[in-house]
Amino acid sequence: MDLAWEAILAASTVFFLGAISPGPSLLMVIRNTIVGGRRRGVLCAVGHGIGFGLYAGVAIFGLIVLLEEAPRVFLGLQMIGIALLLWYGWLMWIHVDDTQEGPLEGEAKGFLEGFSIAFINPKIALFLVAVLAQVLESGMSLETKLIIGFIGMAIDMTWYVLVAVFLTGTPLLDWLRSNGSVVNKVTALVLWGFASTVMFGIISG
Repeated sequence: MDLAWEAILAASTVFFLGAISPGPSLLMVIRNTIVGGRRRGVLCAVGHGIGFGLYAGVAIFGLIVLLEEAPRVFLGLQMIGIALLLWYGWLMWIHVDDTQEGPLEGEAKGFLEGFSIAFINPKIALFLVAVLAQVLESGMSLETKLIIGFIGMAIDMTWYVLVAVFLTGTPLLDWLRSNGSVVNKVTALVLWGFASTVMFGIISG
């Protein structure tokens, strides 16, 4: 098996730094942990990891081509992502009460929120393209590409699972729960700010 270890190590380092940086994904995992406890937070983290992993796979095997050959299609994906970020922000701002949902319904919602916040996030696509364009080379083995994609998913999922697990049962979680409306509004503002920066980038670009 001909593996490009330097490329794998470089991509893994950047994936890790990207995962631990604060942003809307972190807030979404924290919010789901507040609302539904450890299990829902972990499922949100798993959903996010899967969404990121699918994006990584698409980026490795075709997103760069899509950016170069079909920019209008990619622009359409960005606009859908912006709209969904604005919608999620609105739901957070009006504080839709999902604490009355059944456990299974709430956990499924947590998973879907985690998945979608990763999969509809246009900046993740740009981040992956920026990273992978530096490490992928023509003729690179399929095994290397698959490993890079899997590592990206594993790092992302592991980090957010750790956030959900270690946040549960701490005084910080109790404080966040008692200030749930503040957390929701901060999350909404971050999501809206995130969408605005993407829109500004599209307009200025």
